[in-house]
Amino acid sequence: MKVLRINAADTFQIRQQMLRPGQSIDQCNFNGDDDEQTFHLGAFEQGKLISVASFYFENHPILEEIYQFRLRGMATLNEHQRKGLSSALLKTAFPIIKQNQCPVVWCNARKAAVGFYEKIGFEVTGLEFDIPGIGPHFLMSKSIK
Repeated sequence: MKVLRINAADTFQIRQQMLRPGQSIDQCNFNGDDDEQTFHLGAFEQGKLISVASFYFENHPILEEIYQFRLRGMATLNEHQRKGLSSALLKTAFPIIKQNQCPVVWCNARKAAVGFYEKIGFEVTGLEFDIPGIGPHFLMSKSIK
């Protein structure tokens, strides 16, 4: 398995399949995907892209740190889940975020994924909230040291 930087468009198919089934692939082009400070990572196995994650230089209003990165659109194809791919993407991203002088990364985690994020050091911040058409989420953040 290799983790590499990829283009925003490379994430769309996996985002659509895993995070936005029933929506068009155009709806998987997120705001900020092409911003200069945004970066996207992909995990490859035998040359095939099987897991993606995107990181945006974006602040959440309730977090105090001046500089923050947001994790969004992390997804792994069903047949490759539970192999440590998402963890590998995050372990690659954390030094990049730190290099950019950002002490925190945050995400809106699906309720079903909270346990995963907690295992890698994220903490729940605030109450459960609903994203219409997607479901229950929690704001989670992790200090990058």
